[in-house]
Amino acid sequence: MKILEKMFGSAGKVKIMRLFLFNPKRVYEQAEVSDRAKVNPKSARKDIVLLEKMGLLKKKVGFKLVPAKSKRNKGKMSQKKFMGWILNESFAYLIPLQNLLINLSTIKDEYIIEQIQSSGKVKLIVLAGIFIQDPGSRVDILVVGDKLKKKKLSGTMKSLEAEIGKELRYGAFETSDFKYRMDMYDKLVRDILDYPHKKILNKMAM
Repeated sequence: MKILEKMFGSAGKVKIMRLFLFNPKRVYEQAEVSDRAKVNPKSARKDIVLLEKMGLLKKKVGFKLVPAKSKRNKGKMSQKKFMGWILNESFAYLIPLQNLLINLSTIKDEYIIEQIQSSGKVKLIVLAGIFIQDPGSRVDILVVGDKLKKKKLSGTMKSLEAEIGKELRYGAFETSDFKYRMDMYDKLVRDILDYPHKKILNKMAM
């Protein structure tokens, strides 16, 4: 990420750009951009305005589901219109920018291992999908270990998503469950291990 920071000014701006590049059809409000990219609201606003002036982003009306206000419709959801931003797919330098920011990995394997290991006694971490440029993969990360803390692992994935700019698909299994699935030729496990993947941590006999 440090090289990209120097090129584009800040880590926050890079994360915001990746968010829009990975989700080209999605309209985002400022608050959601700040939350998804883990960027300070004030900095997010500044970067969004700058990226709009550059022509990479453009304003567009979006819709979101919110709880209905009337008592008669209590418990139901209604659509609310908002003004947000979307990727400008007519931006002159879009393809070179996509090739640089989407195909260039900004997260080192060691960093991923360090973050995930705080979720329990992790024995196996497998990368696929977005990490190896294989959009057909069923998951991006597979984690196997003992006493895995689901809430902690979910938070770690959110942090990694902010760095990457895209929601991650992941699977997490206790060691005994994973071994059982292996023995039973579980489709999800086989679909990961029988196709292109990358083991960045392996403390299991496989």
